[in-house]
Amino acid sequence: MRLLATFTAIVCLTSPAVLLAKVSASADGKLLRLDGGDVTYAMGVDEKGYLQPLYWGAALDAAAPLVAKVSGELSGFDPAGSITPQEYAGQGEGLVSEPGVKAVFADGNRDLVLKYRRHSVSGETLIVELADISRPLTVTLRYTIDPDTGVIARSASVRNGDAQPVRIDQIAAATFTLPVGDDYRLHYLTGRHAAEWSQVDTPVTPALTVLESRRGSTGHGNQPWFAIGKEGQTSETDGPVWYGALGWSGSFRLSVGADNLGRVRISGGYNPYDFSWSLKPGETLDTPVFYAGYAAKGMGDASRRFHAFQRTSIIPGGTKAKIRPVLYNSWEATTFNVTEAGQMALAEKAARLGVERFVVDDGWFGARNDDKAGLGDWTVNAAKFPNGLKPLIDKVKSLGMDFGLWVEPEMVNPDSDLYRAHPDWVLAFPGRPRTEGRNQLLLNLARTDVRDHLLNWLDRLVRDNDIAFLKWDYNRNWTEAGWPQMPVEDQQRVQVAYVRNLYHILSELRRRHPGLEIEGCSGGGGRIDLGIMALTDQSWTSDNTDPFDRLTIQDGFTQAYAPSIMMAWVTDSPNWANGRQTSLDYRFLSAMQGSLGLGANLDHWQQGDFATATRWIAAYKEIRATVQRGDLYRIAPPRAGAATSATAYVSPDRKQAVLFQMLHSSMFRSNVEALRMQGLDPARPYAVRMLGGAALPDGVPGQASGSYWMEQGVRMKLKGDFQGAALVFDVMP
Repeated sequence: MRLLATFTAIVCLTSPAVLLAKVSASADGKLLRLDGGDVTYAMGVDEKGYLQPLYWGAALDAAAPLVAKVSGELSGFDPAGSITPQEYAGQGEGLVSEPGVKAVFADGNRDLVLKYRRHSVSGETLIVELADISRPLTVTLRYTIDPDTGVIARSASVRNGDAQPVRIDQIAAATFTLPVGDDYRLHYLTGRHAAEWSQVDTPVTPALTVLESRRGSTGHGNQPWFAIGKEGQTSETDGPVWYGALGWSGSFRLSVGADNLGRVRISGGYNPYDFSWSLKPGETLDTPVFYAGYAAKGMGDASRRFHAFQRTSIIPGGTKAKIRPVLYNSWEATTFNVTEAGQMALAEKAARLGVERFVVDDGWFGARNDDKAGLGDWTVNAAKFPNGLKPLIDKVKSLGMDFGLWVEPEMVNPDSDLYRAHPDWVLAFPGRPRTEGRNQLLLNLARTDVRDHLLNWLDRLVRDNDIAFLKWDYNRNWTEAGWPQMPVEDQQRVQVAYVRNLYHILSELRRRHPGLEIEGCSGGGGRIDLGIMALTDQSWTSDNTDPFDRLTIQDGFTQAYAPSIMMAWVTDSPNWANGRQTSLDYRFLSAMQGSLGLGANLDHWQQGDFATATRWIAAYKEIRATVQRGDLYRIAPPRAGAATSATAYVSPDRKQAVLFQMLHSSMFRSNVEALRMQGLDPARPYAVRMLGGAALPDGVPGQASGSYWMEQGVRMKLKGDFQGAALVFDVMP
């Protein structure tokens, strides 16, 4: 994983002039600091050898007097070991808060006390080693900090140096500590299938808040993301925010709560539910990476920093990543009724609109005429494509588009040749039910033979066909997560080994086919996180494509993740999810606030629909670099009861911006408030125009300074139900 970062390791010595000297190996007064992006993160070693968190927030001067102090006993109920703040604690010495790691030694001992041993620098990474006070078990902590955004990347590794196995029952990638306070508020994202990305705001209290998935994947229910602000101080535009997300695509657990002294502790890593790892002598267990940052200017500042970090350091290609092309997906038009002639006809219609990528969805392979059979048999259906995929691919390319396919590699139908040949390849317990979801079972990707089988057929599929894009789907959660081929003590490794092998396949497939692009999908947003994002180019945000619902879904998504990978489709009206009817213009304006795609049945469109879509796709191409690569400002977030919402995207050089306003409904003589732009250069003049070519609303000047647009604002005076408009601001020469 790419971690673009620098850090400064500082030792608290007598003279500030030597603060940038090489890190000392002495224990007294040791201070380790990471500085970048106007953020300082500091920890220190006290006289007893505990590594303590000291500071995380706005940048401090190099001479800041940060010192780790030994804690004393608070009472007989609170011994020193239980109240000492620790950067990464073992479950021992009376610890009652969330541990970094919980272990059981071969003799039954469960007391683990971790103290500082040493630290070193490797390239851009700070490495800190902790060790138990007597047992040969060590934990290595790794830190980097992004120089531009201040985002810290943390991970941990536990190593068994004993001659007997040690059982690891819980392990965090990182734990973070915030100062004492009773005014913290936690923001998180939750939901369900087709209703993902709902925002929750709740006080941080001693009652632990646990965000988790026990589903084997990230899941629709909770995101491995948090943001913490201050009551009465933090808003969209002001106040401190501490935020972060775990880069893991399996079962996870994040916890947030205040300890008995009022310090806020955040912990995240593998979910201990149905997990244990028998750590063999000499073996090391690595955690995922936990990314976290600090912003001084509100939730908007936090998300823009995190988006920028993702664009440069997480998303494949970084700053050289391709702009997302406009794609068409055939699912809603044909479902399983896929034929060569039918897909060619759709491709011709899509090309007329200016579409750049044509994707054939489910139904092209095996005996796949519905969702009851064929999954796992990844050979082209000869009845539907008698000459293979080549004639269709050639047709698509001749129309100026590249070609993509839907796949669901991790799943199998019981009614398939693969399952009949390898019934032992699925997650299951001997003699127990095999619960189906969507008529399918889950292949046990933790097995190397299953992993290699999936990689080989995917490699052949891409190699033997001119395939530029795979839509990688995943349509059920785990049940009966058995791995009976392993020794009993190792069977629960499946929770980690499965995801690691998924990452291996994606990484190796990309290595073998450098031009291949992949979309992550799991019934919509069921597996979106920084782990899968590092190996895919875009994400399917939600199966719910209703344009009004999508405004709330997209607002939640972008709290955590970059709009550049957020796929948004224009589909048919009434929408399948809720029966709502909306205009094609409104649907486009909603979808253009992410990476644009089409999923409507073009065979049912009238000539006017084609003209409308052609106009909006051309307009989107004028501003998509700003939408996908720019800074997002939530001018008026969509909220229950609000008549309008508005978002603005500003290019990194501030030469272009686009403002979207979306109206739910209006009242007679309603007097709409002006929308004040953000992020423009106040001193430069901007010309303004309506995206799509319409005339400017009355009262909106054709040009004005950035300060005018940000202070005076614009009033677009939308009327009716489900209306939208977009203004483009271009710097004048």
